Order: sequence, then C-alpha cells, then structure tokens
Amino acid sequence: MRHFLSELDLSADEFRGVIARGSELRKQWESHNGVPTLPQHVLAMIFEKSSTRTRVSFEAGMAQLGGHAIYLSPDNTQLGRGEPMADTARVLSQMVDAICLRTFSHDELERFAEVCTVPVINALTDLLHPCQMLADMQTYLDHRGDIAGKRVAWIGDGNNMCNSYINTAQLLGFHLSYSCPDGYEPNERIVDNAGSNTSRAASPVDACANADLIVTDVWASMGQEEEQQARLKAFAGYEINAEMMALANDDAIFMHCLPAHRGEEVSAEVIDGDQSVVWEEAGNRLHAQKALLEFLLLDK
Repeated sequence: MRHFLSELDLSADEFRGVIARGSELRKQWESHNGVPTLPQHVLAMIFEKSSTRTRVSFEAGMAQLGGHAIYLSPDNTQLGRGEPMADTARVLSQMVDAICLRTFSHDELERFAEVCTVPVINALTDLLHPCQMLADMQTYLDHRGDIAGKRVAWIGDGNNMCNSYINTAQLLGFHLSYSCPDGYEPNERIVDNAGSNTSRAASPVDACANADLIVTDVWASMGQEEEQQARLKAFAGYEINAEMMALANDDAIFMHCLPAHRGEEVSAEVIDGDQSVVWEEAGNRLHAQKALLEFLLLDK
C-alpha cells in the first residue's frame, strides 16, 4: 500500500510513468474511448478547505474509471462535531478503497495516513500540493517533452505550490529559480533538500531570464485573506506581465494553478495569451489524478 502525500513519495520513474499514463488517459477521454479500470472502487474525499478543480477532477475521474467518489466536509460529517481525525481515518478505511484529504496542516495529513489502511492522497495542505504538480508536469510533457535539464521560474509567494515545485525540481532534474519578497520565502527544509536544483534569484527579472517555464500563484492563499492588503504592498513588482515573459526563452510557457487574480500576480495579457497553457493545465488535473488512482489502487 502506498500513500501520495508528497511528490517525493514517488520515484522519478514512477512520477514520469504516472504523467505519461495521464497523457494516454487524456487522449482516450478526447476520443470518448476510455476504459473503466476501477469498477466497484470507492474514493472518499474529505475537504476542510474549499475546492473547485480538485473536487471536480477526483469525482469526474472516479466516474470515468467506473468507480464512485463520496464528498465529505466537516459541516456534514461527525468531524464537525469533534470526532478525532484518526477515528474517521480508521472508519473510512473499513469502507472505501482510497481517501483524499484537503486540510491545513501537513502534519495532520501525515497523522491521518499513519492510521489508514488504504491509500491516502494529499488533496492540498498548507505545505504541499502534489496533485497539481502531476498536472503541471503532464502539461509540460505534452507541450515540450521531458522537463529534465530545463529552467523553471517561480515568481511570487513561497507557498505550497512553490514548495511542490522545489520538490519536483529535485525529483525530475530541472532547475527552479524562485523570486519571493523577503518574509515570503518557501520552506527552508524543502529548499535545503533540493540542493543545487533550486536557487533564489535576486529579482523576478533575474528568475525569468532564459526560463523555459514561468509559474506563479495568488499572493494570498486560502486562509490568508486578512493579509491581502499587506501582501499587495509586499508583492509590488512581482506581476508576471509581457515584459517578464519576453525575458524567457522564445518557446517558454506560462502556468498558474488557479484561481487567478488578473492585474495582481499575472496580467490578463499573459494568462489569456498564446504562451499560457493554464486551461489545459487545469484540465490535466482530471487525467493525472486518474493515472495516480490507477497507480495506487492497481499497482500500475
């Protein structure tokens, strides 16, 4: 039994295998030629934070694979009345084949997985967002091939997505140059573990120079809304605009995990422009996660 709590829970070969399978599954979906590989399998989905892409992609994915997904929130389960998360984990393990959990604390996710007897998937924590990384890397693979040896620029908050990009740089062998304002850096331990695969750029301009992929995210993530005004000041000059994209390689592409705030972290010209692949990136959440479910449940 395997969990997927971090990108580093997969080997490089396994990660590449999952995203390659995701590309196959996308082609099957586009041609209406999918095969239900998970009949009679049930996925429980616990969300302590709001979700659009993650929830819909897991529910639709299980349906397309012939299985079923059950959505649970603290408002409509005993979690909202104080049942310990570990007790919920033990109960659900007796009833479903896998569980995805979106929560705040990554430590809580790990404690949950420790007592589960079925695979647990990280549907986002404050530390990491590994399912999004599968979709991002599948999208890059489909457009530009293997990302090994490429240069990726992260501009903005050193949040869970930034941490996940640093992990993936270490795993897949690309270089991540990140530019974050002082006080908004990524997790120090994750940076240290990545070694030479990551570095902090002196400015957003320096990070974008000669990049093959430029990535950003909102400046205030879920739970940080009260910091919005302070963050707008701190992140002045960090918007990805046409001038920044022009510093990258001619065939560079732009990604954003969404939702996006046009005029803040990215200009409308960029996110809606020819170099942006954000809509395909979002769509690949469906197919990458189907491939992940097959990997965890069928040992594929």
